[in-house]
Amino acid sequence: MKTPANSPCVLVVEDDAALSEVVCTFLGDEGYACVPAFSGTEALLLAERSGKKNQPFDLVILDLMLPGVPGEELIGRLRAAGVAAPVIVTSARSAVTDRVALLRLGASDYLVKPFDLDELLARVEVQLRGRAGAEVGPAPEVLRFCRWELDPAAHTFAVDGELLRLTRTEFDILAALMREPSRVFTKQALFELVRNEEALTEERTISTHISNLRVKLRPSGTDAYIQTVWGIGFKLQ
Repeated sequence: MKTPANSPCVLVVEDDAALSEVVCTFLGDEGYACVPAFSGTEALLLAERSGKKNQPFDLVILDLMLPGVPGEELIGRLRAAGVAAPVIVTSARSAVTDRVALLRLGASDYLVKPFDLDELLARVEVQLRGRAGAEVGPAPEVLRFCRWELDPAAHTFAVDGELLRLTRTEFDILAALMREPSRVFTKQALFELVRNEEALTEERTISTHISNLRVKLRPSGTDAYIQTVWGIGFKLQ
């Protein structure tokens, strides 16, 4: 089935050729344009080429056990190269510590193998839902709080004019907080805002992203802007 020219483009990084074909065929039938990569090195090359052509991937589905560059390292290198697309990790490793570590590295979601294709599709749709909404209507207003400036249209965040690289989820958390700086957000409310779905995962997921944000903000001395309201959630101060 041929996908439309404007279909979301998904980079499927999986060294198991049979599984890669199954995923690409399934998502292709659902209207997605899939590009397979069978090693971490190949994935980096494809991401680099797509960026040079100004046709970046909309989403990455990433296995961890890869030849060349392993999945854990690949996430960091993609983010360092400016790839802002959400990354859904697929792995047989199901421990909470593994999932938390991958989120800290910049992953957007984590799916344990073997997985159901319908569940994979649902997670792809959730990650791309914000992208579809952003393409409609006027450009959103630039948000400012003290020394921070966040531009939703350009997807940039700066402290005193210095850009700071954030994951998509970290960016969305700051955007939610900066839109209503006096509001105390529960962890569930933040999760629903940044993922655009019901809070069906552990609350500690949001806490992990907040912790990562504070680490990134600490050199600028603005990490204390994010205040913990014990027993409730987070707010700006």
